[in-house]
Amino acid sequence: MARGGKRTVVVYGIPNCDTVKKARVWLEEHGVEFEFHDFKKAGVSEPLVRDWLKDVSLESLVNRRGTTWRALSDDMKAEADSETGAIALMIHKPSVIKRPVVVVDGRVKTLGFAAEQYETLFGS
Repeated sequence: MARGGKRTVVVYGIPNCDTVKKARVWLEEHGVEFEFHDFKKAGVSEPLVRDWLKDVSLESLVNRRGTTWRALSDDMKAEADSETGAIALMIHKPSVIKRPVVVVDGRVKTLGFAAEQYETLFGS
C-alpha cells in the first residue's frame, strides 16, 4: 500500500469520459501522482468490485443516469437489482460504473469528480 509514507492513488475510468478527464487534469495540475486504470482495456474483476463495495454502496457505484445504463435492456437493468447481478453487469459493461473511482491506499475515497472533494482529499 503506502510506500515510504507516500500514498498510492489509482484512478479507475475511461479515458474519453469528460468527468474522468476533469479528474485527471485536476490531479496533474495539483501534483498528485496517480496510476490510471482504463476500464475498457484492463477491465474490472469481481474481487475488485467486491472490494470497492466495502467502501461505497452498490447504488452509488452503478451509474443509473448514464447513456450506458439507458441503452441496457430492461432484463439487464432488472439483473442489477441484486448485488450479484449488478457486479456481473459491471464486469460485462464497465462503462456502467460511476466514474472515476478514486482509490487511495486500497480504499475507495470518492466517485465522480468535484473539485471541492478533491481539494479536501488531496489538498496540500
